[in-house]
Amino acid sequence: MTDYRSAAAEYLATRRAMGYKLAYQGQMLAQFVAYLDIIGAEHLTINHAVDWAKQPSSAKRMWWAVRLSTVRAFARYLSAFDPATEIPPAGLIPAPSHRVVSYIYTENDIAELLRAAGRLPTMHRADTYQTLIGLVAVTGMREGRRSASIATTWTSNRVC
Repeated sequence: MTDYRSAAAEYLATRRAMGYKLAYQGQMLAQFVAYLDIIGAEHLTINHAVDWAKQPSSAKRMWWAVRLSTVRAFARYLSAFDPATEIPPAGLIPAPSHRVVSYIYTENDIAELLRAAGRLPTMHRADTYQTLIGLVAVTGMREGRRSASIATTWTSNRVC
């Protein structure tokens, strides 16, 4: 029988030494190791991983996928020391997509945005936003997390 508790501690120490924080993964791994001890698992198997990951049964599929992902990384590490360890394949519990469906602006939408920007209270602000909207429209740029925070900072610190 594998000493899962020691193996998990070594795994976490190794990953943290490489710069990973693994805060919630460390907690999950401790819970998984306790589960393996309770059921008396000789070796980590895909069935053990999936059974544990799908707890509680009322949880969302995303939660199950996160739990299984944590176990998968540990299983890869453990397989170097215990060849009987089974590594759960990626996609066994597929996580739903987080992507927001893009909205494609029509030429009429863009024209209306430009007209609305032209009605802003100060001429400087109106010109600035019309230019910004025009640049985004012709270059095909999209707002990302970084550009959104820059745009928010830029508009909240405006000089006009």
